[in-house]
Amino acid sequence: MNIAIVGTGYVGLVSGACFAQMGNDVTCVDVDQKKVADLNAGIIPIYERELDALVKNNHKAGRLHFTTRLTDCLDHVEMVFTAVGTPPDEDGSADLRAVLQVAREIGLHMQKYLVVVTKSTVPVGTAEKVRDEIRAAQQERGVEIPFDVASNPEFLKEGAAVKDFMSPDRVVVGVDSERSKELLTRLYHPFLLNNFRVIFTDIRSAEMIKYAANSMLATRISFMNDIANLCELVGADVNMVRKGIGTDSRIGSKFLYPGCGYGGSCFPKDVKALIQTAKEHGYDMRVLRAVEDVNQEQKTVVFRKLCQYFGADLQGARIAVWGLAFKAETDDMREATSLVTLRLLLNAGCKVRVFDPQAMNECRRRMGDSVSYAENIYDASEGAQAVLVLTEWMQFRMPDWARLYQLMARPLIIDGRNLYMPDEMERLGFEYHSIGR
Repeated sequence: MNIAIVGTGYVGLVSGACFAQMGNDVTCVDVDQKKVADLNAGIIPIYERELDALVKNNHKAGRLHFTTRLTDCLDHVEMVFTAVGTPPDEDGSADLRAVLQVAREIGLHMQKYLVVVTKSTVPVGTAEKVRDEIRAAQQERGVEIPFDVASNPEFLKEGAAVKDFMSPDRVVVGVDSERSKELLTRLYHPFLLNNFRVIFTDIRSAEMIKYAANSMLATRISFMNDIANLCELVGADVNMVRKGIGTDSRIGSKFLYPGCGYGGSCFPKDVKALIQTAKEHGYDMRVLRAVEDVNQEQKTVVFRKLCQYFGADLQGARIAVWGLAFKAETDDMREATSLVTLRLLLNAGCKVRVFDPQAMNECRRRMGDSVSYAENIYDASEGAQAVLVLTEWMQFRMPDWARLYQLMARPLIIDGRNLYMPDEMERLGFEYHSIGR
């Protein structure tokens, strides 16, 4: 099938490359001329496992194309997917300007029937706005060309996005016509062959499913962080608690890991947007407001633990930070706990040295020269009075503890991801603090 995808961020680029891998002819469109030029030259703008090879191979095979103009491909595609950003407005609602701009451009230039599929995370009711925008643009031209709209929310985890796309838990497709359902069934036929679940719903339910799913996962994380904080106060071990409740089949074990707060491009934004959607309809999402409050507080937990050791005076303290990305296997620092922690450290007068396997350039873009950048965890830790672990990278899990003990000015480890065992750290001579233990 011939399809277009507007937007080459995580969702758009991964979707385009994976659809091309399944044999489709895919044109990815982005207004960023440099990004498009880089993609055509084989330069991938984001770090995501397996994506680099997938993009290059399909581009070389002639199945994956990149352009800055939707009109370059609009005449020969059957579907247009919108995968542009929907950042939060000041009130927390999703900013739909880019989504509606794509709809307007489609309406101004389409010449034949199309299915316009929203893959961006958008509030319930957005499909109607997209439909209205296309119709209004057609009216300006004095034409009436048939089209359908659909919703196909993504459920990709950064760091495992390619795997998630090719082997999904489920594919959710919201449609309101048999014609659009038939086309989308053809597109996802390879998944049906492998017995993956393709769930067709009405469009409004599909739009809600994405927000409800991310909000539930965020709720589980904040709940466990609340439990972890209480465990510390009463002398319980949150890891044992997690295992004890995770074996309950009604609860399950996923997303029950406590830590120093969630971040990224989805959970914070989607929780805010769902709260705002409810507010617009006269309803108060009390649970989600608490989820958000707990998460914001939890992002300060590592700094607060540091203050317990140093007291109020951190001026001049040399602090090493391991991990900048909001999670492992990505370079994404959007809403990352590291950003909160770094600002607290700098405001307290600390001298901060950081290391992350992938997010160093992103940190330089965001933080400039306010922190110093290390070559590895040992370089970061030399002379440090404390190491703060903020991201659960695999390479952080078994460091050379004897080397670190010699390098550090004070053997203090504050582990925001519970990577290490307290009894082992004590045996090695480190002062060690984690979350909920």
